[in-house]
Amino acid sequence: MTELDHRQVGRDSLFLMADVRLAGAGDEHRVKVRNLSGGGMMAEGHVKVTRGAKLEINLRNIGWVEGVVAWIQENRFGIAFLEEIDPKLAREPIAIQPDSTPRFVKPVIATIDPARIRKI
Repeated sequence: MTELDHRQVGRDSLFLMADVRLAGAGDEHRVKVRNLSGGGMMAEGHVKVTRGAKLEINLRNIGWVEGVVAWIQENRFGIAFLEEIDPKLAREPIAIQPDSTPRFVKPVIATIDPARIRKI
């Protein structure tokens, strides 16, 4: 594909948050995902990246995806994924397991002995 062909790939404009970590660096940076396609994304954030730098992105419902910085413009940058993803997964609500609320957060349900209830 030429550079012009990449621009024809369908993109979803959306607003998500994702974590980015540069290859060789352990720290993660929070970025805004402005658009997403199967082959890449545009991120916005205050991350010092260089064109061609390898990084990983943690996308909602997808997990960590490897990519390379394709372009940079001020605080926005494009990332080309090394492997295709399904961008529709990132749009889906986060799957919550039934009854996944931790026990310590659940309200206490008092059991009252009816024999001890005083009638007024």
